[in-house]
Amino acid sequence: MPGRTATPDEIALLVADVYESAGALRRLGERTARTEGLTQARWQVLSVVSDEPLTVPQAARRLGVTRQNVQRVANDLVEQGHAAYADNPDHRGSPVLTLTADGRDALGKVTERATERHRELFADVPDAEVAAARSLLRRLLTELDRQERAAGKR
Repeated sequence: MPGRTATPDEIALLVADVYESAGALRRLGERTARTEGLTQARWQVLSVVSDEPLTVPQAARRLGVTRQNVQRVANDLVEQGHAAYADNPDHRGSPVLTLTADGRDALGKVTERATERHRELFADVPDAEVAAARSLLRRLLTELDRQERAAGKR
């Protein structure tokens, strides 16, 4: 019924469902990444630097995680041969992380596999329902971001 306000119980159940879904999607992401010898964290870092080289702090900000976490993952990717550090013309002390050919290949394969799995997962879900769910989640994220900014100003 349009205009009806959700009850606290409905909202609590939705939040619980979002957490449960996030956990299940993380597990799916780990299984998908593993097919190319990656972890989900390595896949995310490869993805975030795939369009343009970034420093570790820049990548961490984009991913919403700590710099230390991205530094550890970036070092693993370099050791694995999927990424390399390059000189940063804007800051000598903070190199940028770039993908190697092997890294681009691994990222492409794991992204393709994820696309296939997503198609399978959502095969019976109408596009309109996916769009409505995305719209609701975007509204929720916008409000959460607004509240976090407001709390930071206090």
